[in-house]
Amino acid sequence: MRTARGTARSSNPVIALLAALATFLGLVALGALGPATAQAQERAGERAGEQTQARPAATGLHISDGRLLEGNGNDFVMRGVNHAHTWYPGETQSLADIKATGANTVRVVLSDGHRWTENGPAEVAGIVDQCKANRLICVLEVHDTTGYGEDAAAGTLDHAADYWISLQDVLTGEENYVIINIGNEPWGNTDPAGWTAPTTAAVQKLRTAGFEHTIMVDAPNWGQDWQGVMRANAQAVYDADTTGNLIFSIHMYSVYNTAQKVTEYLNGFVDAGLPLLIGEFGGPADQWGDPDEDTMMAVAEQLDLGYLAWSWSGNTDPILDLVIDFDPSRLSSWGERIFHGVNGIAQTSREATVFGGGNPGDTEAPTAPGTPTASAVTATSAALTWAAATDNVAVAGYDVVRVSGGSETTVAASATNSATVSGLTADTAYAFAVYARDAAGNRSTRSATVSVTTDEDGGTPGVGCSVGYRVVGDWSAGFQGEIVIRNTGTTTIDGWTLGFAFANGQTISNMWGGTPAQSGGTVSVTPASYTASIAAGGSVTVGFTAARGAANTAPTAFTLSGATCATT
Repeated sequence: MRTARGTARSSNPVIALLAALATFLGLVALGALGPATAQAQERAGERAGEQTQARPAATGLHISDGRLLEGNGNDFVMRGVNHAHTWYPGETQSLADIKATGANTVRVVLSDGHRWTENGPAEVAGIVDQCKANRLICVLEVHDTTGYGEDAAAGTLDHAADYWISLQDVLTGEENYVIINIGNEPWGNTDPAGWTAPTTAAVQKLRTAGFEHTIMVDAPNWGQDWQGVMRANAQAVYDADTTGNLIFSIHMYSVYNTAQKVTEYLNGFVDAGLPLLIGEFGGPADQWGDPDEDTMMAVAEQLDLGYLAWSWSGNTDPILDLVIDFDPSRLSSWGERIFHGVNGIAQTSREATVFGGGNPGDTEAPTAPGTPTASAVTATSAALTWAAATDNVAVAGYDVVRVSGGSETTVAASATNSATVSGLTADTAYAFAVYARDAAGNRSTRSATVSVTTDEDGGTPGVGCSVGYRVVGDWSAGFQGEIVIRNTGTTTIDGWTLGFAFANGQTISNMWGGTPAQSGGTVSVTPASYTASIAAGGSVTVGFTAARGAANTAPTAFTLSGATCATT
């Protein structure tokens, strides 16, 4: 069963070449969207105002002035993940587990019956009920359209529109809770200009049928729009929607491997006053490139754009599984980055006010937290606690920042008045402070700082560990590997160095979740900031790509900070 998302990483052998051309062709197309001057921006705003006056009053989630709003007018920024329901219909606990991460939105994979087993009205109604019970905004998408025009098995947007119409009785009245994503990545790399007409027709077909929901449309080029077709035609497609409740979705994978590409694409839509979100994105590198997820998340937060990470679990290639085997206690390194990293879900997600989260009239910020105190300081981490802040409604969470001169960097987020900062450098002085925030997004003034100097010795004596190594992808001259490091001891491991050796001259080219150093066949790996701490009984995952010769024997022995680990 195919469970990997159908993006430009799919099986097409020319994708690597196409991705390499993205910088030139994609950036050339940028000029087709963004207004060149402030005067042009004003004209775009005037057009939007005229359309708003001519269109009916919004029902539920809707678009206004290029922003996604709730029915009460509160700005809503999606922070969530994708969940492959149609391939794993038995994983009914997943929505509750996704909510527990702090996500406010889930994008649910469905099938219209063209390629996979159709998800019928009763099943979809149940999914919507589960989303509402778990206080999640529900983006429903048809996956059968993936790669149309290039993948012979893909279905059409027209067929997908008919599927949504067949669900109209189930979806009518759910406009506050449901966004309809007509079809996933509905055009491949073959003649992507063909995307515009069927996309427009599908939107109009749903509006003619009476749908008032916010509709989401994905880009061509397997969602990545590297030829700029969606950019160039976005205004025309938007203008064709009689309600104006249309949002565009870009999928960002290896094409978006530089900060410039990410920033220019996202800003292009914002400058034009057109609504956009990152409907899928990945971070781990693969043979096609290394997506710049840090910039994606940072710019999305800066511009208040939504993002939905791919994907919760169950990928054919598990490199993009946020949790392992649908177990929320086993976050992958990718999951750690999305849920607990800087600009991640724990730090930036705000629950929709339709569920009682936040208060659009709340403008009062929490009080400043107490000065943090440090404990359990090691060479690479420190535990911080502080007196809780207070708020007129409720404190939603805290952001821990590292202060250096006049600048600060967010290093941790927590729902409670404690956090562990990891990934620090041995024998180094730091200053940390804390902000409190409420559900409406109000942020307190900064607490006083605490000074921390890490220990000199970076070793971790008495480590109990096991290591699992496997090849998850193999091609003629290289392969992709995964290493799962599990803490089998009774105390948290804060900072580690993994050691092992290749026997056949394998050479690591890219790594995520850690930083490799290699001399001959001997490899030493130090952690990324989000994999540095391994709780007792917990695990972290390190992935990599490497070159190889004819043989590819797996390493047989591993050490963690000098201690021998069991192999699994």
